[in-house]
Amino acid sequence: MAKEVTLTASMRSNLISLQQTQSLLNRTQERLATGKKVNSALDNPLNFFAAAAHMQRASDLTARKDGMGEAIQAIKAASNGIEGIKTLLESARGLVEAARSESGDRATTEAQYNTVMAQIYQLARDSGYKGTNFIVNGSTSGSNTTLDVLFNEDGSNFLRLVGFNGLNSELGTSGSYLMTNAGTGFSAVSILNAVAAAITSAIAELQTEASRLASNLSIINARLEFTTQMVNTLKEGADKLTLADMNEEGANMLMLQTRNQLGVTSLSLASQAAQSILRLF
Repeated sequence: MAKEVTLTASMRSNLISLQQTQSLLNRTQERLATGKKVNSALDNPLNFFAAAAHMQRASDLTARKDGMGEAIQAIKAASNGIEGIKTLLESARGLVEAARSESGDRATTEAQYNTVMAQIYQLARDSGYKGTNFIVNGSTSGSNTTLDVLFNEDGSNFLRLVGFNGLNSELGTSGSYLMTNAGTGFSAVSILNAVAAAITSAIAELQTEASRLASNLSIINARLEFTTQMVNTLKEGADKLTLADMNEEGANMLMLQTRNQLGVTSLSLASQAAQSILRLF
């Protein structure tokens, strides 16, 4: 069995000092490489797990930001649809006014009116975003489209967006006058008056729904801005718990390298006492 090498007390003391210096050098190199003073729970359990909790919450809130962003786009799509329908309704109102001034056959004007109504129907159905359409019924049962926009991590705080039916037959108080080929009978002045009233009612409803969507959009935008700031705050807090001061670590590296060199020199000097025995030979 091999025997251990016996070192003098001075050499062992210097060796231990060198080992400690090397350990500090390794730690400082890791901090400089990663930019963090806390890289694992072994470095500082309290700061490590607190920072991890901050980063997990920031990640959860970032996912909520994605949901809010998608909801905003769905609202914008519905708003675009409403504006398009209002424009077409204004065009239809112009046709009704033209028909009123016509003394002869109004069949051509009525055909143009029906074409406009057909486009309103198609425009409403095309106003969805990723399957969410706030101006068309969400199911065959007649229930309107709903979308829950989640604001916090566990989803306990949310805003429920509810759509409405913007198809021709459902707008205003007399939707039957807004249907394509509904036999409106432009030849009768009373019918033209009813159609004009239906258009006015439909535009008023669209304005009300547009205002409601705008209010919801304002809420979501405010929550999105708040969430963005909160995510930044959480990440900043995590960084303060774990990031290293690079200037300090750079200075530490220079000092430790100097200490390491001095330790090697000191160990060499300590070994000279042991080497003096060679002079006897």
